[in-house]
Amino acid sequence: MKTCKECGVEKPMTEYYSHKQMADGYLNKCKDCVRNRVSKYTQENSEYYKQYDKKRAMLPHRVQARKEYLKTEKGKEVKRKSLESYKKRFPMKYAAHVIFRNAIRDKKIVKQTICSECSSEVKIEGHHDDYTKPLSVRWLCEKCHKEWHKHNKPIYE
Repeated sequence: MKTCKECGVEKPMTEYYSHKQMADGYLNKCKDCVRNRVSKYTQENSEYYKQYDKKRAMLPHRVQARKEYLKTEKGKEVKRKSLESYKKRFPMKYAAHVIFRNAIRDKKIVKQTICSECSSEVKIEGHHDDYTKPLSVRWLCEKCHKEWHKHNKPIYE
């Protein structure tokens, strides 16, 4: 048994993380207190961790690992479940995307090559302001599209 330095509660040694530099080989704060402290610190510094995680996710070896994972059976299953979940959560949005993609495929709509906001020619996407009108889109580059969604909400019903 050991008393936690932070909460003052006496707990069994299994409730403490091992720590080689402590005399008894265990940290002087219990696992619950350490978890609470780390959680609080992470929340207080959430912006830093968001940026860190974004940067880390785009490291070349991580991007490659994700691509390889999606080729595995488990990766394909996870992707399939994710799509099913998306269909259930956003049925109108999914239907609008399907109708729109089919219209492009059937040449009822011609995909534009220039962003209507900034005139960029890089990664042009069809954007729905209103998902109840699936064939009514604005052509935006990826950057303008993300910026629009940061400041606006599309119409769903």
